Amino acid sequence: MKSIFDDVSAKCSKLTTNAYSTSFSLGIFLLGKEIRQPIYGIYGFVRFADEIVDSFHDYNKSELLDDFRKETYKAIEQKISLNPILNSFQDSVNRYNIDHELIDTFIESMEMDLNKHSYTQMGYEKYILGSAEVVGLMCLKVFTNGNEEEYQKLKYSAQQLGSAFQKINFLRDAQADFESLGRTYFPSVDMQNFSQENKAQIEDEIQNEFDEALRGIKQLPRSSRLGVYVAYVYYVQLLKKIKGLPANRILEERISVPNSQKFGLMLNSVVKHRLNIL
Repeated sequence: MKSIFDDVSAKCSKLTTNAYSTSFSLGIFLLGKEIRQPIYGIYGFVRFADEIVDSFHDYNKSELLDDFRKETYKAIEQKISLNPILNSFQDSVNRYNIDHELIDTFIESMEMDLNKHSYTQMGYEKYILGSAEVVGLMCLKVFTNGNEEEYQKLKYSAQQLGSAFQKINFLRDAQADFESLGRTYFPSVDMQNFSQENKAQIEDEIQNEFDEALRGIKQLPRSSRLGVYVAYVYYVQLLKKIKGLPANRILEERISVPNSQKFGLMLNSVVKHRLNIL
């Protein structure tokens, strides 16, 4: 029965999420039960594409990504794939009518990682749109479940949240990106001379985006509000930790929030949600 294969595919997407991200795993766990799996499906797809460009150094990344793109659209069209991650993703896309333009834009950003090592302001904005903002919009399609008016109302806030997450990732992963992959995402920033001024400017951008994102989070349907808020709270805490460090530490270590602290933040968020005081 295909239902068994679909269940196996769903478990693969969930396993992928749990293996790669404690923060997003806990956030998804706090979503309404009916929308958890579609979000796992989106995360699994995004994670695998990202792994191609970030990790598979001994292989032809361009060829792998091109094959992945073709198999993605084939899965969406045929509504099945023997790749369980793509089978799970196509179900999310077809069930929630996720725009193919969002998928195109995401894959284009992954292609940029194959060749780009530094960015102009325009390239930086294009990369963030594709690598993060459209992922938030894919999830928003699930959260709003076909309500186009709600989707349009929350679209900008979802993009701001995705952008803030990505910029924090850039700061968190600056050492690996610069030293191992030779990438510098921030425009007009010399990472070898990364200054407090550079850092403060980026942190201010992120804070402004978080302020806008929170307004949108408070307006999400109740089934998705808590899960998204928890992911937001984790990243806000990560930003606070980054703010408390000197600029030189960014290129010396990968900054993180301990899992024990994440669980404390989650419990506090659950209480706030139940009391309706987000």
